[in-house]
Amino acid sequence: MNDHVADQVDDSLLVETLSCADGSLIGVATLNRPQTLNGLSLDMTRLLDKALKDWAERDDVVAVIFKGAGEKAFCAGGDLHGLYHEMIEHKGQPASANQYACDFFSEEYALDYLIHTYSKPIICWGDGIVMGGGMGLMAGASHRIVTDTSRLAMPEINIGLFPDVGGSWLLSRCPGQTGLFLALTGALIGASDAIYTSMADHAVARDQWEGLVASLKAAPWKRDERDFQGVTDVIHALPRLELQPGPLQKNRELIDRACQGYDLEQIAANLVELGTHEDPWLTKASQTYQKGCPATARLSWLLLRQARHLSLAEIFRIEYGVAIECAARGNFQEGIRAVLIDKDRNPKWQPATLAETAGDWAKPYFSLSIDDPAHPLAGLGR
Repeated sequence: MNDHVADQVDDSLLVETLSCADGSLIGVATLNRPQTLNGLSLDMTRLLDKALKDWAERDDVVAVIFKGAGEKAFCAGGDLHGLYHEMIEHKGQPASANQYACDFFSEEYALDYLIHTYSKPIICWGDGIVMGGGMGLMAGASHRIVTDTSRLAMPEINIGLFPDVGGSWLLSRCPGQTGLFLALTGALIGASDAIYTSMADHAVARDQWEGLVASLKAAPWKRDERDFQGVTDVIHALPRLELQPGPLQKNRELIDRACQGYDLEQIAANLVELGTHEDPWLTKASQTYQKGCPATARLSWLLLRQARHLSLAEIFRIEYGVAIECAARGNFQEGIRAVLIDKDRNPKWQPATLAETAGDWAKPYFSLSIDDPAHPLAGLGR
């Protein structure tokens, strides 16, 4: 891809254009923090938002590609270190006092909504690790590609947040109870299960990257809505990745039984029972749930049930209110400490049990009205 013309180069995001045979241009945004598995910072969010809005206004830019630098990840999540230090500084203060957290979540979610509603094809090359904030970027792309190295997850149960960035919307639309299972266990899935759950659209081998780029450059661009189908045709012409059923699909019936109904405590008990299952993927999922944050389990459960009946914009507004409360109430800070700062993998969750999150416990997390005209995401979808 050395024939790209760089419009702007930043330490954390590379923004370029690729020249096509017919004179059209393809915008390419490369997340460029491989040392942190391309974790999405607030600065990167702002740069990508600007690039997308600029490209949307240009008739000669016909499509956009998202990719990650390095061999390991498209994007493994958000800037948890930055959030952690701000949470320490604002400990004990109201959620609204942490301006960095408010800006981080509102601008990230606004960017994700822009991707979902973008007027031109967005091809997301979801190679390697795609987690958390990376899932938020990928979920709204019109053409979500996974490869033989892709590993997708919403692992917020480990850090005391919840599957945000529209995760409530994405997981609530997975088949059966698989979305709830993924939210509660943070389980990793590969390309096959990503296609099965509709978290991805296409599966190709990692070595097809150059072929994809060459085919997009040679494509006859129409510069209108027909280009969405044109990109699909380009991807379908590539050699397909041969997929076998993944562990999620193979265990679908068991997962549906374990996670069905309206009693989270019973679902939790069912997940604990899977800890002795012969399938190591299920065993690991059970163990992750058992070590995970009870508050995350309750909030995820509540959000997924709400998300079935709400618009995408409404979901982002609800998630924002819950996210900033998570940043103010301790578990999110403690989860990052245990996983990334001290790395002792021994978080002290408060509340310590799922039973303590019953009743009205979660009410303060939903205190910000989605109809509040001062809501930072009030303009989404309007």
